Amino acid sequence: MAAVMPAPAASRLLLSGNEAVARAVWEAGVKVAAAYPGTPATEMLEVIATYPDLYAEWSVNEKVSLEVAIGAAYAGSRAFCCMKHVGMNVASDALMTLTLTGVVGGLVIAIADDVGLSSSQNEQDSRYWGRFAHVPVFEPADSQEAYAMTLAAFELSEQFEVPVILRMTTRINHVKALVTVGERQPRTGKGFQKSPGRFVMVPGNAGKRIPLMFERDGRLREQAEISPYNVLETGTDRRVGFITSGPAYMHVREAFPDAPVLKLGFSCPVPVERCRALAALVDQVVVVEEVEPLVETELKAAGLPVIGKAILPVQGELSPAVLRPAIARLLGEPVPPAPPVAAQIFPRPPTMCVACPHLGVYYTLSQVRNLNISGDIGCYTLGAGHPWNALDTCVSMGASMGIALGMDKGRGEADQDKRVVAVIGDSTFLHMGMQGLLDMVYNKGNVTVLLLDNRAVGMTGGQDNPGNGFNIHGDETPRVDFAKLCEALGVKKERIHTVNPYELPVLFKTVREEVKVPEVSVIITDQPCVLTKAYHKLKPYAVEDDKCTGCGNCLEVGCPAIHVTRRDQAVKPNGRTVDLAFVRIESSVCTGCGLCLQPCAPDAIQHWVPSAPVNFMRPGCTGGGCA
Repeated sequence: MAAVMPAPAASRLLLSGNEAVARAVWEAGVKVAAAYPGTPATEMLEVIATYPDLYAEWSVNEKVSLEVAIGAAYAGSRAFCCMKHVGMNVASDALMTLTLTGVVGGLVIAIADDVGLSSSQNEQDSRYWGRFAHVPVFEPADSQEAYAMTLAAFELSEQFEVPVILRMTTRINHVKALVTVGERQPRTGKGFQKSPGRFVMVPGNAGKRIPLMFERDGRLREQAEISPYNVLETGTDRRVGFITSGPAYMHVREAFPDAPVLKLGFSCPVPVERCRALAALVDQVVVVEEVEPLVETELKAAGLPVIGKAILPVQGELSPAVLRPAIARLLGEPVPPAPPVAAQIFPRPPTMCVACPHLGVYYTLSQVRNLNISGDIGCYTLGAGHPWNALDTCVSMGASMGIALGMDKGRGEADQDKRVVAVIGDSTFLHMGMQGLLDMVYNKGNVTVLLLDNRAVGMTGGQDNPGNGFNIHGDETPRVDFAKLCEALGVKKERIHTVNPYELPVLFKTVREEVKVPEVSVIITDQPCVLTKAYHKLKPYAVEDDKCTGCGNCLEVGCPAIHVTRRDQAVKPNGRTVDLAFVRIESSVCTGCGLCLQPCAPDAIQHWVPSAPVNFMRPGCTGGGCA
């Protein structure tokens, strides 16, 4: 990527929260930044990588990215790491010991919580990591604060020699606002100073560091009480006061502009005395927090009579439409009418892209009977939906492997004749799937693994990974050979097959044969994601109307370029009624992959030959990739 030109001092830019953090990371003099892609955090590192004078990398998983940042901070340089909320689950092993060693150079960890489940398998509150790991937490409410708090977090990190968490949510990550920015302040790392008693965390050394951690907690509590990011707004309507943080503050201020509010920007440790000051001003205190009752519980333990989740929901965003009726009920006032329901538009169920290489895989799995299919995190999770219905589980990154082995070893009476299949993508396999395959081989599982190599981290926007041979800047790097890697993990060479997923007969035959083999086998599909530059379009196809019989076989492939134009019914000679679906192909978006051609019984699908200039009035939506 080309480096961006630094903006002059004190200029104003329209930035999302992710872009604002990236700008502050660069200005703070950070030398090393690392991450693994994950919505809504992805853009932070993507933007950081466009700035000069620092090192940025996509790591194979979040744990490795944090360890890279830790190494840089140990060496005295400023370092940055970012991830989505579930990524911290992966990185937490390193975090929980890092809190004992502390850091030398400033280290900031940005965690993006997906409040409202826009693109995640759970709704997790990352503020708990501050309490669990004994580290401070900042919570910005807009892009300007995301920028300012990132800079402040580096200063605090170095002052207290502690990593600092910047807790963001989707509402901050992806919403843009004007941000006043400055210029980069170059910094020189001190270099790594050997200190085994501090950096070698064997039990004897770790035990000595724990009292230091608790002493640091006390100093951080004092800092939180005087932090300029914890702001008490006195207001004029003293019936209810609010304690809140992050984007929930914006919702509170919009819903109750005259109410006293304590806005927690430096939210961990909780500034209890500031909270007491608010409580002294009002009749009742309501804690508005997304999503867990964390601050509420701490304040109740400190003896403050606050109200929270007794009147507010424990999931989703706390918008004004949620807050107003809750407070009206608390005050015994008439509940305001619900806002008008937005006009319903046509449904757009999640689906894969036109010509996605995963389409043929799920079409094949939907045609093979007697399977239990363990899935994973990625575009291919959509295989659980219509028309394939070919995915039975999805839990976490890499879990398809261990779950498949457990399905095999834990077979019930009804599963004795079932074959177990695990589906995993290339980046997910490198992230956390390799260990599962090794365990599967070591423990002699009977599982067929479908390793879907589309040469990209597809669901988060097509980022590079070790499987496609390019780094974050597009520079060539060594590319993983998945067949050799699987063989090195113990899979027999004759049980490893590389298949073109667009060749349905070959794919179908390979799957049918391998699921019958009572040992671990791996089928690797090897075609690139259609949204990357590695994919090359072919001549599109079209349906010849006079040949289409309405059999609907092509629809079972699931390509969103195929549209039903007319439905009908027919009565067969045996008296059975069958449903018919006559179709057309949106030739302007068809890439000519040929998947629909293969199940078409009447050969009604042929290469498209325009008889008139192409009409591009339709939006060329590919049906996916926006997650």
